[in-house]
Amino acid sequence: MGAAEPDLYRDTWVRYLGYANEVGESFRALVPVPVVWASYGVATAYVTADAIDKGRKAATVSATPCLPHPPHPTAPPLTPVSPQAHAQDPTRVGVAVVDTFVWQGLASVAIPGFTINRLCTASLALLGTLTRWPLPLRRWATTALGLAAIPLIITPIDRTVDFLMDSSLRKLYGTPGEPSKPH
Repeated sequence: MGAAEPDLYRDTWVRYLGYANEVGESFRALVPVPVVWASYGVATAYVTADAIDKGRKAATVSATPCLPHPPHPTAPPLTPVSPQAHAQDPTRVGVAVVDTFVWQGLASVAIPGFTINRLCTASLALLGTLTRWPLPLRRWATTALGLAAIPLIITPIDRTVDFLMDSSLRKLYGTPGEPSKPH
């Protein structure tokens, strides 16, 4: 049997589009503000596309109960069914879309964008106070710090959002721990 199909939004280069706003925030001291806002547009498009994708997948998952793995050799293979087959269960699709959109919105856009913004703002102010570096050098140093911080903040933010979602919204619909992969 073959491996599971890779998730376009989590297992390929496309997932790096979710980092666009962190990169934009890192460069805020060097680029016009509309460039930063455009980076949020890219990240938000990524989040929206991932949520739609998860909704489509939820709509096409077979309602057949899980079979033991490996399935019995004479059992018919499970195949995705048309979205119309789950017309009676729109909750499955809604939960998938809302959970993904809220999780990604927090873990990929809102919290990391705020974190990098505050880090870069504070570092630019501190460099202005503590050094005699010229402004262009302080701006580049701030940008470098912001870019360097991105890989360090991802996992703690993802785990925090998992905890927040598991402690609140997911209690309403009973699916703890998803999505568990980082953006």
